Amino acid sequence: MGILDTQEAIKQAQDAGLDLVEVAPGAEPPVCRIMDYGQYKYQQSKRLHEAKRNQKVIHLKEIKLRPKTEDHDFQFKLKHAMEFLEAGDKVKVTIVFRGRELSHQDLGRKLMEKFVAQAAEAATVESSPRMEGRTLTAMLTPKKN
Repeated sequence: MGILDTQEAIKQAQDAGLDLVEVAPGAEPPVCRIMDYGQYKYQQSKRLHEAKRNQKVIHLKEIKLRPKTEDHDFQFKLKHAMEFLEAGDKVKVTIVFRGRELSHQDLGRKLMEKFVAQAAEAATVESSPRMEGRTLTAMLTPKKN
């Protein structure tokens, strides 16, 4: 519509039964648009809702082990970790040391290496195994297809 006086622009918007909305206040002169602002906000919220619906939320699952975990329990926990990874979730593998087990960290490291090696077909190592106090932790993420 070109450059109009503010009062005339407001009058035109009211005559059309719409709102005068300032689009670019920093421009010289400021740019305004005559539109139904309520409908615009509604369409914007619909677009935002649709974008959220298509998002994939990645959860963090934790698998806790001990240095003396037996083979059957190890396989059971490995199977669960594989299910989590296939579902698209991250897995935090934690080996907790208690008491004198802390002096045999090599057993925990071997167990962690075994876990990471067997989970390698479905996972990549995000953070390599490292000691944090009494726990040895590693993060696994699902492989990209």
